[in-house]
Amino acid sequence: MSNKNKTIHEFDFNLICEYFSNVERQGPGSPEVTVKALGFIDNLTPQSRIADIGCGTGGQTMTLAQNVSGQITGLDLFPDFINIFNRNAHTLGLSDRVNGIVGSMIETLPFGKESLDLIWSEGAIYNIGFERGLNEWKQYLKKNGYIAVSEASWFTEERPAEIYDFWMANYPEIDTIPNKVAQVQNAGYVPVATFTIPENCWTEHYFAPCCRIQEMFLKKHAGNQTVEELIAGQRHEMELYHKYKEFYGYVFYIGKKI
Repeated sequence: MSNKNKTIHEFDFNLICEYFSNVERQGPGSPEVTVKALGFIDNLTPQSRIADIGCGTGGQTMTLAQNVSGQITGLDLFPDFINIFNRNAHTLGLSDRVNGIVGSMIETLPFGKESLDLIWSEGAIYNIGFERGLNEWKQYLKKNGYIAVSEASWFTEERPAEIYDFWMANYPEIDTIPNKVAQVQNAGYVPVATFTIPENCWTEHYFAPCCRIQEMFLKKHAGNQTVEELIAGQRHEMELYHKYKEFYGYVFYIGKKI
């Protein structure tokens, strides 16, 4: 298998964790986009309970906590991410109401039924699948609770074979925006808002920080073929985005549980 076709799920998880621990965000996004999405959500109070599923090191979670009251729990599969998450919360003086825990979104979540006011997930729901995540996570939301996720989506009905093949190999659930909105509604939510995240969420807030650490990472693991393939895959993804960004991107989907 060439490194251009190898998905990130086939790499050593420890290396993935080490690589992404060096950047603030583990996927496209920005503080401005997090705040914009939060603006569509009503009725959050100091008593609200919020879960950020697939939180990574918590770049977006800390922005959430700085813009809304309530208790926030971040959940991620990687213990090293959660260690950084909790350290960041402490540094920012947020640890009294922001806590990170290790857990898998694939398994039963450690929250009570109908206990959450808001479920958040930026660029991470693909790990369980958009439709499955919407349906399974709904049980943890109170009536009229919100879900807010960003998800890879097609902007056009047709797209070049190269980028189509890339996404079919990496995430075949990618779909058009109208189809994704229909999935939100079919899962039992009222679609509240949908918007495309700007290009700088990819270039400035994701690709640029990754580029700054790649040479360092290659030198640290000199001769490690797995690392070389990981970096080659990341660079290939960046090249494809610059070439085909008019055909796809991340879209925020916000729904309210009926």
